[in-house]
Order: sequence, then structure tokens, then C-alpha cells
Amino acid sequence: MVIDRFSGRCRFARFNGTAPIAVWSSNRTRFRLNRGGNRQVNAALHSLAITQLRGGPGKDCVERRIAMGNTKTEAICALRRHIADEVYRRLMTDHAAREASQSTRFARAA
Repeated sequence: MVIDRFSGRCRFARFNGTAPIAVWSSNRTRFRLNRGGNRQVNAALHSLAITQLRGGPGKDCVERRIAMGNTKTEAICALRRHIADEVYRRLMTDHAAREASQSTRFARAA
């Protein structure tokens, strides 16, 4: 996957299906699960979220969201979005390092 095709973390979240979709009912705004996106990436993010939920750093995040009044499903969706943002950040860092090493290699060859 070429990460530079996404202009930001929100576009990456939309691609993998972790971006929430806003729905309005009466005077209350809520968000529902996005069923679109790349299902393989979404499944991988879900596996990461469930693994973190069992005893990793995700457990604290989900408990905090539940204490704020979210349901467990909403809290897990928020955790998946946090994980997607972290994956995007790491992919961008890796991409920048790879670009820098290639430009250095081409500069030495010339």
C-alpha cells in the first residue's frame, strides 16, 4: 500500500472503514459504524483492538469511554480509530525515512 496516496489520517480512516458516519435523530447527533472501506485492513485493525482490549493499553481507553457514557461498541470503534491513526503515523514515518534513504543513495551515486 502506498501511504502517500492519502492526504491525511482522516482519508486513511475513510479508506479502512474506521471513520464514523454522522447520523442525526431529533436533536441528538450520534455516529454509526462505517461498513465501507477495505475489509482486510478493517479486520486487522479490529484484531489489534480486541487484543489490546484484553489487557493492553486499549483496555484503559475503552473503560474511559464507557465511563464517559459510550456503549462498549462505540468505545471499541473509537479504539479502532485511535489504532488506525497510530498505524497511519507509523506508515508515514516509515515512508519519509525510506524517501530520505533513497534520495541519499541517489545523491551518492551521482
